[in-house]
Amino acid sequence: MKIRFIYVDAPFWRAEIGRIALHMGAIDFEDTRIPRDEFLRSKDTGKLDDGTLIPFRQIPCLNVDGQSINQTGGISRFCGKLSGLYPTDNAIDAALIDQVVDMATDITVLLGPSSNEQDEGQKKSMREALAQGPLSRKISFLEELLQASKNGWFVGEQISIADIAIWRLMGWLTSGIIDYLPKTLLAPFPKVRRVCVNVEKHPKVMDWIKRTYPKNYVLGNYQ
Repeated sequence: MKIRFIYVDAPFWRAEIGRIALHMGAIDFEDTRIPRDEFLRSKDTGKLDDGTLIPFRQIPCLNVDGQSINQTGGISRFCGKLSGLYPTDNAIDAALIDQVVDMATDITVLLGPSSNEQDEGQKKSMREALAQGPLSRKISFLEELLQASKNGWFVGEQISIADIAIWRLMGWLTSGIIDYLPKTLLAPFPKVRRVCVNVEKHPKVMDWIKRTYPKNYVLGNYQ
């Protein structure tokens, strides 16, 4: 099986779920990181410069034996199944993982309006209101899910793609990369913080970070 993972050169959660899952499972894959201008061209043409199809004209995109696959959920589940980070014989656990990954998308969508705002004063107000309201509320729902967790994972007794998704998403939100979002966003949520710490301490995740992340990249604030 020839696997090619296509994204830009950035550790955004939508791509990192699949990339890290494949790495953790020791699955051989080509980590293709296209320049932004090629990505913009693909939005117009539906193809990379080499002719690789990009369904829906968006990334990440996974190409398996010449077949292109799109959408974060589909890609993440495929990579998770190959690597043992997503169940193939337990439909309930699979659905419980799916709901967490889908919540990561819901949280990301909340940033859309403020990201498109051109007025800095208005953007600041929007982000502050977001952090104090809808964003914290969504994270509190994740905290509730973890009430029954005894080992610091969202589903079952070991790490899954759900944990990877939330770790990288929360890292993005609390790293200071997003203007006007407080780095202390996770302070009220100890169980979500524990998931993030557990993922980041995983030897395979640490290896991936060392291999692919910029040396001074801020992973997030989980304190």
